[in-house]
Amino acid sequence: MSQIDVNSVLSQMRQMNTQISSTSAETSFQSSATQGTSFGSLLEQSMQAVAQKQSVAEAQSNAFERGDAGADIGSTVIAGQKADLAFRGLVEVRNKLTDAYTNIMNMPV
Repeated sequence: MSQIDVNSVLSQMRQMNTQISSTSAETSFQSSATQGTSFGSLLEQSMQAVAQKQSVAEAQSNAFERGDAGADIGSTVIAGQKADLAFRGLVEVRNKLTDAYTNIMNMPV
């Protein structure tokens, strides 16, 4: 399994969040990022972005299953893959944070 840099994953999550957010939310996120937001709030925003991608993929999948006009297989599969990739990235960040916490707790004092 390859090593994943936590900072690059968080950076990618921030980029996904800005792509998903509306223009007003995007402006507020960028202004808060420049003011030095906490790690917890960035992680929370990333989780919300993943949840939003999953709900978009589910809605698109449901629309395709119903046979709605404009719901094609290509965009449905792509939305599902985006949601899957975002979720896998979030799981990797969680795993890295858990490993870091375990390493810190096991350090001799």
